Amino acid sequence: MLDEQAKKTMLRKIPHGLYICGVKDGENRNGFTASWVMQASFKPPLVVNCVKADSGSHAMIKNSGVFALSVLDHSQKEVAAQFFKPQRLVGDKLADVDCIEGPETGCPVLTDCLGYVECKVVGSVEQGDHTVFVGEVVGAGIHREGDPLLLETTGWNYGG
Repeated sequence: MLDEQAKKTMLRKIPHGLYICGVKDGENRNGFTASWVMQASFKPPLVVNCVKADSGSHAMIKNSGVFALSVLDHSQKEVAAQFFKPQRLVGDKLADVDCIEGPETGCPVLTDCLGYVECKVVGSVEQGDHTVFVGEVVGAGIHREGDPLLLETTGWNYGG
């Protein structure tokens, strides 16, 4: 029998970075805070990005087949908080943030971050309430040096 409290506690101990995932579908753009992200392969360079299945951004990734991940600096907790809320509730989350179009995908990339990777979706697994998108890294850039923002340093819980 599954001990629900033990499961929740232990799953929350898995370390996660916090990223802003930029997405686009035609002229529509959005960004959301992603935490279930990891490198999955060296050759080709692959990352895994788990996205809530009922979100608008999920549909945008599924339709366009691309996404970008901006790596937040350890001091950018407020930026991560800004992008946690659904677009349908807050409107254009990118309106007050400096960003560029990723040169390879056209997805929004924050200019005030450590750097970014742009990805082309090469596979996906739809299970549970999130879809695992496997993205091949097709572009990358470094903006500055620094330490990444980690979920556990924010005091927030997303998992369990």
